[in-house]
Amino acid sequence: MPDLPHSPAAERNKQPILDALTGILGEEGAMLEIASGTGQHAVWFATALGRWTLQPTDGDERALPGIATRIARAALPNLRPPILLDVTAPQWPSQGSSFPQGQDKFDAIYCANMIHIAPWGACVGLMQGAARHLRSGGVLVTYGPYFEDDVPTAPSNLAFDEDLRGRNPAWGIRRLEDVAAEAQRAGLVLRERHGMPANNMLLVFGLT
Repeated sequence: MPDLPHSPAAERNKQPILDALTGILGEEGAMLEIASGTGQHAVWFATALGRWTLQPTDGDERALPGIATRIARAALPNLRPPILLDVTAPQWPSQGSSFPQGQDKFDAIYCANMIHIAPWGACVGLMQGAARHLRSGGVLVTYGPYFEDDVPTAPSNLAFDEDLRGRNPAWGIRRLEDVAAEAQRAGLVLRERHGMPANNMLLVFGLT
């Protein structure tokens, strides 16, 4: 049986993120995960949040078989097969994919470690799409590193940002203030900011 794609970072941060989510989310609902990657978070969250239905997605079609295999092995009734979703597309999900019948609104949209490893247009698309697909009272939760005005930046994040921009000039750690402003333009407001291990943050946005 072939090994599944594995992210050491996802393995390290899955429990701290889950701990934060349990204080943010209600007891039940439907969650859309953006940029599911290896699917490790999706399986971990679905295992712990048994009354939540999770819909994993990824913008890279090559990632879907690995996610699907991980989900199939987990055999969780509240975890759906992954679908292709490009956040920059004007309509979610991507052409050739579809949400389950009657499911185009979600109580939570979750996105980890995408905004800085993608062009700025991915942040724009995430905010606009979340505003379209969140139910009233729903939340968009993002996780990753951010720069903040008037807050000293950890040397590790400065080095990470330099590495990202060296790999792709369109990538890089974003200013929290810029992300919040983009959310505001889309009809979302930053409601909560949670400090996380390894100089990361978990941000919670809601509809205005």
